[in-house]
Amino acid sequence: METKVVEMKNVNEFGFYEIRMESIGGQGANLAGKVLGEAGVLNMGINGLNFSSYGSEKRGAPVKAFVRFAPAGKEIYVNSPVERPQLSAIFHEQLIKTVPVMAGVTPETVIIVNTARTPDEMRDVLKMNSGKIVCIDALKIAMEEGTRVNTALLGTIAKFSGFIDPEAVKASISHNLGKKYAKLVPPNLKTFDRGYNEGVLKEFADDGKYPPVDACGGVACQKIGYLNQPIGGVIPVAGTSIQKDLSPSREGWIPVLNKTNCKDCGECDITCPDMTFEWTDGTNALGKEGRVLVRINYQYCKGCLRCVQMCKFDALHAHKEAEVDEEILKKGFTRV
Repeated sequence: METKVVEMKNVNEFGFYEIRMESIGGQGANLAGKVLGEAGVLNMGINGLNFSSYGSEKRGAPVKAFVRFAPAGKEIYVNSPVERPQLSAIFHEQLIKTVPVMAGVTPETVIIVNTARTPDEMRDVLKMNSGKIVCIDALKIAMEEGTRVNTALLGTIAKFSGFIDPEAVKASISHNLGKKYAKLVPPNLKTFDRGYNEGVLKEFADDGKYPPVDACGGVACQKIGYLNQPIGGVIPVAGTSIQKDLSPSREGWIPVLNKTNCKDCGECDITCPDMTFEWTDGTNALGKEGRVLVRINYQYCKGCLRCVQMCKFDALHAHKEAEVDEEILKKGFTRV
């Protein structure tokens, strides 16, 4: 496609425009960074690079995707992670509880959040001193269009970056999906357009409501890193997996347990990859002493719905999470 002269605003001291995506495995941040990087370099004629940082390659593991752009005449020799982004995209608001998403953020940073909340509500969640917040319900868009949140967020990123050509990104989406998944191209392009048009921006001045955030973004912000980790990289504290919150992995659907139909057979527990089901000793549904299913702990549920497919007794059903009563989410079951 024809390239145009691109004018980047709000670049850093090195002349770069840097984007950081905060996500977890399964939400497509790695692919989003690749699509965005290709759109800039191949379709817009600017210099750029992208890469991701993640641990175990599985659904629910923390992921950061980085994109760095520079004008066509400026070479990029920096390949370190983005520490002070001009734009930060948070793929799920639950990440705010467990990931330091505000590290390195300045008043000039545009923060995009996948949420159904308003910018005013998100400011209180982020405890942000001043700056720009864009709220986009990417999950709702993805569910309605049968896609994923990454495509909707790409549209929002393109719009509020101020220079990324939406047609260049759409061409990159078509290129990446067209070879193997051609039928997914039209719904993803529609998802992109909705993400581009439905984001809500609000800029906040420093009104003293919250203190300024420490803008450090590197090793100084890490509680533990390569400078101070134990010998051999061991983890001295046992049982840390109990602190994990896998709810950001969900794509809008959850299993709901109807204990009226449950036979305590345990097949749901066998198929669950994350030990979401809680059990106790007691008298089971067959009137015998044994293990009794208590509830679903949604903190560890990734919404894979394998348990729903496995259940033979109509005790587990898939529901849209946004439509499930808050009391059911707290109790972990219902009786119908």
